Amino acid sequence: MLNQETITQALKSVKYPGYTRDIVSFGIVKNIAVNAGAVSILLQLTGGSPAVAAQIKAEVEKALRAVAGVEQLHVETASSPVSGGGTPWSQQSKPPGVDRVVAVASGKGGVGKSTVSVNLACALAHLGERVGLLDCDIYGPSIPLMMGIREKPTVSSAEKLVPPERHGVKLMSMGFLVEDDAPVIWRGPMIMKAIQQFITEVEWAPLDYLLVDMPPGTGDAQLSLCQIVALDGGVIVTTPQEASLGVVRKGIAMFEKVNVPILGIVENMSYFVTPNGERVEIFGHGGGRGEAERRQLPFLGEIPLFTEIRVGGDVGIPVVAGQPGSPAAAAFMAVAHALRKRLG
Repeated sequence: MLNQETITQALKSVKYPGYTRDIVSFGIVKNIAVNAGAVSILLQLTGGSPAVAAQIKAEVEKALRAVAGVEQLHVETASSPVSGGGTPWSQQSKPPGVDRVVAVASGKGGVGKSTVSVNLACALAHLGERVGLLDCDIYGPSIPLMMGIREKPTVSSAEKLVPPERHGVKLMSMGFLVEDDAPVIWRGPMIMKAIQQFITEVEWAPLDYLLVDMPPGTGDAQLSLCQIVALDGGVIVTTPQEASLGVVRKGIAMFEKVNVPILGIVENMSYFVTPNGERVEIFGHGGGRGEAERRQLPFLGEIPLFTEIRVGGDVGIPVVAGQPGSPAAAAFMAVAHALRKRLG
């Protein structure tokens, strides 16, 4: 049956020129009207050239004429000025030579987001992808410890930072630039500037994936990243219990407000298996999958509690890199396969 949902799904096949994201996730589609076989669409573009607007309109018309039941079609484009001094989505960009940028977020601390980030990065590298990992937790960087590296980045002839590499993953973190245990006492504008430099002044290329380990919450670092970079999407990490899910929902809502698609939810600390084989659901079980189903989001997988995962993070050898054949590593590999499938 021809309705708004049918039209929306068809519009998701139209990509913004030069990006892997579709025009629906970018927030370009402002109105859809369906009356019998007549369809009317309003597209609102912030910035961009008339040629880009014409290309998008032509591709929208092509996509919708292929939808069964569409007899009449009207596509209108409008432009709007940039307000509030922010960066319009049409001016967002990716670091040169980086194919996909994915944020790993949680909304709250203590759910093992950084553990998921480092093992997911190692898992993608194990699959043959060229991977970078950016630690955006300016106040509490943990990637240097979890990846077992304290090497300071060098500077290239082009006066850009050259990220050190460990376990097949290129890395950048504030932890490389400050002394051990030295606090970073910065206000919001300095956070924004640091994140911008980590994106634009680091020689990331060539990369298939740049994973960004986000700090907990929905503050300056998260909004800065969404303003600066054309994200391909966000991965949400949660634990099963309601206390975690309640805050994670705020993280999901933040991505939705800035038009960043959610690539899926990962449930960490899903359960524990005792040495005698008994399964214990310490934090409950199934909350992540249930939330994904309620919101009609992909569920990328669950990560059980394994001692090997904790030990790997403490000694700087993620379990995927140190014990690739273990059940713990297999759980992260399954998430990596699911993410790669989502992004194509």
